[in-house]
Amino acid sequence: MAEVKAFKALRFTDKAGDISKNVCPPYDIISEEERLEYISESENNIIRLEKPVGEDAYNKAKQLYLEWREKGIIDTDAKEGYYVYEEEFEALGNQYKIKGIFAKVRIEEFEKGVVLPHEETLSKAKQDRFDLMCATHCNFSPIYCMYTDEKREITSIIDSMSKDAPEIEFTAKDGVIQRLWKSEDEQINGKVESLFKDKQLFIADGHHRYETALRFRNKLRDEGVIVDENHPANFIMMFLIDMENDGLVVFPTHRMITDLDSFNTEKALDGMKEYFDVEQIKESEIDEKLAMLVNKKANVLVSPDGEFYLSVMKDSAKEKLSKMNPDKSEAYKGLDVTVLHSLILENILGIDKENMAKQINLKYTRDKDEAINSVKTGKANCAFIINPTKVTEIKDVALAGEKMPQKSTYFYPKLITGLVMNLLSLY
Repeated sequence: MAEVKAFKALRFTDKAGDISKNVCPPYDIISEEERLEYISESENNIIRLEKPVGEDAYNKAKQLYLEWREKGIIDTDAKEGYYVYEEEFEALGNQYKIKGIFAKVRIEEFEKGVVLPHEETLSKAKQDRFDLMCATHCNFSPIYCMYTDEKREITSIIDSMSKDAPEIEFTAKDGVIQRLWKSEDEQINGKVESLFKDKQLFIADGHHRYETALRFRNKLRDEGVIVDENHPANFIMMFLIDMENDGLVVFPTHRMITDLDSFNTEKALDGMKEYFDVEQIKESEIDEKLAMLVNKKANVLVSPDGEFYLSVMKDSAKEKLSKMNPDKSEAYKGLDVTVLHSLILENILGIDKENMAKQINLKYTRDKDEAINSVKTGKANCAFIINPTKVTEIKDVALAGEKMPQKSTYFYPKLITGLVMNLLSLY
């Protein structure tokens, strides 16, 4: 199954200055305004490599990357190791911690059942990551993966690796506390490698990066660059965490419906009542009502007239749902996003699957207030507030060999970029 190994990470050195000023969130959640803020904060911020922009952006990223290596701004560690990573944060009114390890993992095709995806990807984003990887031959940000650890053996080892004070600790701009330890103990690291040999890995975040790594590896194979199984491009850097970790938080991603030729609330509600029990509620009741219906396939319609309608799927709607998803598993059909996309967006509002995939008539946000305000200000025809996808649902869909609709999950917080990086070439 999974081949997980310790590695010599590429890291910022003391020459780079304050590490807290040189890291950033993943490229795909950074706005242009935020990108400029990170650039102004430090001349060595990783955003310059992680999200290059402008003319000849990828080649400029390559030149800067090589310059940083030549000047010793970034350098590889002398010894291999696993890097224990912890984030401490506040979410939903509570304090949480997640702790796992950075490791390099052998890249496998999805059909081998070793690394399992759960979400569809977009070609434009994959091309961007591929062009950057081809230019730099480096893996700047990790792929976020989960595994099962019923006996808590790996968890116990990770806790022992991080029993002392962290090598790095700081609070990032978003308020999330970042901690990093390194284990160079060969005996302990060998035990970790052995324990992962019977594990499957479930991608939580980073589908585009993983598919890009597959494509990059295959490119180098075709070019004759990869001549043995130990070439660095056969591996990709991952953050690995126990699926039962108490700190795992998945936010919902709400749907905003835009640019419909016409939207009529009464007509939409009439169509929904065939498949849902519908009741009007107050805006202040949304969170409480949805929380009570977390397993009942519920959502809330935000209408352009400022009203809110709670919908709970009827048992009689299962037949229609199955007809619209004839080749899908029960796990897939049981998702709140499947119910919303199939029975409401496609069946009632007439937004077909292709338009949804291309984000035509459909936009996403994890901010409930943003979704509501988009309707109030006329930027959206309507919006749907939904419950988060559960971690167990991610596992079940992945094991069924299926992928959820895009933006079905949002793991919070995102992993920081720039603490550890991974070379994909021998130079």
